[in-house]
Amino acid sequence: MHDFSIQPANWKNDQSKLKAIRHAVFIIEQTIPKELEWDRQDIDALHLLAINNDAEPIGTVRLLRTGQIGRMAVLKKYRGKGVGKLLMEAVLKLARQNRISSVFLHAQSSAITFYGAFDFIVTSKEYEEAGIPHVNMKKILIN
Repeated sequence: MHDFSIQPANWKNDQSKLKAIRHAVFIIEQTIPKELEWDRQDIDALHLLAINNDAEPIGTVRLLRTGQIGRMAVLKKYRGKGVGKLLMEAVLKLARQNRISSVFLHAQSSAITFYGAFDFIVTSKEYEEAGIPHVNMKKILIN
């Protein structure tokens, strides 16, 4: 049993929770400029929230209709506890439910092993995005 759960979220109703997690992880911790973090794609994206037993948001991920998974963030004190794993399992299930046949992401190079554990394969050379080394990764989904 986990000390957290994953639930669907949407930008209209859950924007403050989603923004709080992403602000803490990307803008504060990783010093990504806020103008690079916020885009118009959040409105139409499918979002998931990880919530702890006190109903506090602790992690998030989004799925675009194109199959792109992104904005995965887990608050620092909850890392290493399986939150990211459950978020990834849930977003892959969500992609299948939405009949998306393949998913892709821009992985921070430090997370290649994490995504590799879900059978994502590297499809690009390393490049810099928001000042952080990244690679493109892809996974074919069997529906």
